[in-house]
Amino acid sequence: MIMSSKSPLINRSCRLTMLRLALLAGMVLSGPAALALDSSNLLQLHGFASQSFITTSDNNFFGETSSNDNFGFTELGLNGSTTTTSSRLRLAGQLLLRRAGESDNGRARLDYGLIDYTMLTTDNQRLGVRAGRILNPLGFYNETRDMAFTRPSILLPQSIYFDRTRDLAISSDGFQLYGERRWNSDELQWQLGAAAPRVDNKEIEVALLRTDLPGGLEANTSFLGRVLWEHNGGEVRLALSTIQANISYAPGAIDPVPAGDITFEPTIVSAQYNSESWSLTSEYALRHFKYANFSPAINTSLTGDSYYLQGSYRLSSRHDIFARYDTTVVDRSDRNGEQYATLNPSTPAHRRYAKDLTLGTGYTITPSLLLRGEWHHVDGTAWLPALDNLQPTTRGWDMLSVLISYRF
Repeated sequence: MIMSSKSPLINRSCRLTMLRLALLAGMVLSGPAALALDSSNLLQLHGFASQSFITTSDNNFFGETSSNDNFGFTELGLNGSTTTTSSRLRLAGQLLLRRAGESDNGRARLDYGLIDYTMLTTDNQRLGVRAGRILNPLGFYNETRDMAFTRPSILLPQSIYFDRTRDLAISSDGFQLYGERRWNSDELQWQLGAAAPRVDNKEIEVALLRTDLPGGLEANTSFLGRVLWEHNGGEVRLALSTIQANISYAPGAIDPVPAGDITFEPTIVSAQYNSESWSLTSEYALRHFKYANFSPAINTSLTGDSYYLQGSYRLSSRHDIFARYDTTVVDRSDRNGEQYATLNPSTPAHRRYAKDLTLGTGYTITPSLLLRGEWHHVDGTAWLPALDNLQPTTRGWDMLSVLISYRF
């Protein structure tokens, strides 16, 4: 049973989480001064703390935002890296405390922790290997999605960067080969890896199997890669990224769903143009799902798609505004969800798609302090967190969010 965020137990848990966040922030903020005494500069320590206010006209996003739980989205991260004197071997990692409604209760987790070895380096190329828990190179923003200063909005386009399945997308455990090649005004980067995805989150299980079941998901060896080309220092950026995530379901003692296998294969095409004052960004994804070895009633395959188009304008070096249209469908052969709703009367058609118009602005108060605000007008609920919305959902809804973020 999922307890309401208004219960005394949950409120006490939130207070304890905020206390842990404050203590960790205090320890981190006192660290850089001590590190500066190390003249070798081989150790770097950074971090961030972000708090959002979110309110929705209907439905919930990261808490009961349609009523009075408006501060359910908190992120605090501490990341560090160190290199050897030869600069060929580097260690890096990030510890994150994240509160995001019912799907994330503020527990600390290792977002990434890796060993990076540079096998070859020259003036115009680099070749290396990484091993450990590694950030997944998907699209433009996945590797930096937690840092408010490095993403263009409070919420990234949910059609590409689903927050409800964040742990599955952001990093995986394995190894990765990478390379960089520079010539004239162009640079080519590539990554290729094999790893086990992170699936230990009930929201991911509900997203893939529609309900919270007695069993659990298990990660199998998966494959991923990206090619990214940049021209003239990032004036033009093009990327192609993909992942084949292989996941198994292990049923519980009394379980209506038998063991089976799930394959999730998104392919993302990304394009961006940057001028001195404005940027235009678009990404398109094909998402293929295959369910096999379950039972005839569950085994199936389907392909969804999604895209967004975003324009941003820099009013000054501190102030920017943006507009974005973002759309996703679960099944390309049933774009309005009506066929699915006919076969599954308990699921409304609008759970199978979402169209989101977003307007927003950001202001950098100081180099370390950022304030953002944005408004969403949404038709559909395909990317809503399921555990925050156990009650019936509303097709058309609005969301207003404000974020303040500090980095050090």
